[in-house]
Amino acid sequence: MTELRVNRRSVLAGGLAAAGLAALSGCSPGQNGAARTLQFWHLLSGGDGIALQGLIDDVNSAHPEFHVRPTVLAWGAPYYTKLSMAGAGGRAPELAVMHSSRVPGYVPGGLLDPWDLSRFSELGVDESTFSEPVWNSSVVDGELYSVALDAHPFIALYNTDICGQAGALDSDGLLLRPSDPEEFREMCREIAGVTGTHGLSYGFIGDGQQMWRLFYTLYCQHGAEMTFPPGGQVEMDPEAFAAVLEFMHSLADGEIAAQRGTIDVAIAEFAAQRSGIHFTGVWELPAMQDAGVPVGATMIPPLFGGNAVYADSHSFVLPHQSEPDEQARSDTYTVVADLLKSSLTWAAAGHIPAYLPIVEDPAYAELRPQAEYAEAADYLVYDPVAWFTGSGSNFVQQFGQIVGGAVVSGSGYDEAAEDFRSYVNTMLAQPNPADPQGERS
Repeated sequence: MTELRVNRRSVLAGGLAAAGLAALSGCSPGQNGAARTLQFWHLLSGGDGIALQGLIDDVNSAHPEFHVRPTVLAWGAPYYTKLSMAGAGGRAPELAVMHSSRVPGYVPGGLLDPWDLSRFSELGVDESTFSEPVWNSSVVDGELYSVALDAHPFIALYNTDICGQAGALDSDGLLLRPSDPEEFREMCREIAGVTGTHGLSYGFIGDGQQMWRLFYTLYCQHGAEMTFPPGGQVEMDPEAFAAVLEFMHSLADGEIAAQRGTIDVAIAEFAAQRSGIHFTGVWELPAMQDAGVPVGATMIPPLFGGNAVYADSHSFVLPHQSEPDEQARSDTYTVVADLLKSSLTWAAAGHIPAYLPIVEDPAYAELRPQAEYAEAADYLVYDPVAWFTGSGSNFVQQFGQIVGGAVVSGSGYDEAAEDFRSYVNTMLAQPNPADPQGERS
């Protein structure tokens, strides 16, 4: 990469390394030979990793009878491969973090153990303490297999100074919410008139994840559904599919947004205040604040009729253990409950806390601009459930390769929809490799 990328993965990396070494050394005020060690695997680096380590330190200080020992592994395929191998061998850590979208693919192979709702209820954690979309994303085959720490949606950051000059803010100083594509495009053109460059920063070239996040947000705004039945055929709305690709192409006209922008260019452009709006994940918020951008944040406007927000969640899971230590497992419930109840600190990283009492706390309402998009928790849409979907999967890169040409060229939308259908149907016919029985999930 030749661009300077200002984002969470590059923030305070040295501090994370130091924190990780301290954690792996096993040093703990309560570690006197009697403290039980709870192994905790996660994939959070940069500012997120440091924030989580702070929460873990607080838990360890409050519970000298045990010590949470985190291990940070590389994000993406390496992490999920190691986690599946540990679960398959029955010698997994006591606790791990997974993206909610990846959990359904691990359940059929017995790689995860379900959580006991009655144990959590005693600790003040139950269905009523989560929004419906978040809770539903945690349940597989009627059992709770993950407990969300957050929701990290794909949203619109905006420069309040630039958008104010362009007349794109309402009387409360918040970004206007156009209700149709042309109204949004016109607003972006007004913003471009102020910046002299682009109205919108949205990098997508060579980045299937970025394309999928925006595509699925807009697709679901149509009220359209997309389901991947195991061993069956994909169910999707080809007209909505093509309409979204056409709209995405219209944004990359060289005025509204760069015609061939990458995510790194988009981040750098918005950080340098050369655009007014940035389509990105909430995780980019702290870096923009650090860069001195006068930044607000909101859900992407309901351009196709309804509110929908693509998202995923960092969630706690119980990797399968053949002979779990019951006391250690009980301690693990305590750890998760404590982390949820202290997640106001986590919100500073941009994520929406999944634990509703935190979002309903007056202190959260004072957290700006995070509180401006808190309502997104009611409109979250997660990846279609399948063993091959989810964050860090090949699915999103394949999606980018299938639709990228149409988005760039402005043609072949229907063909891209059919190519996508064919790809998904091929995947649905294959067995889940995480299932040792080789059954379709």
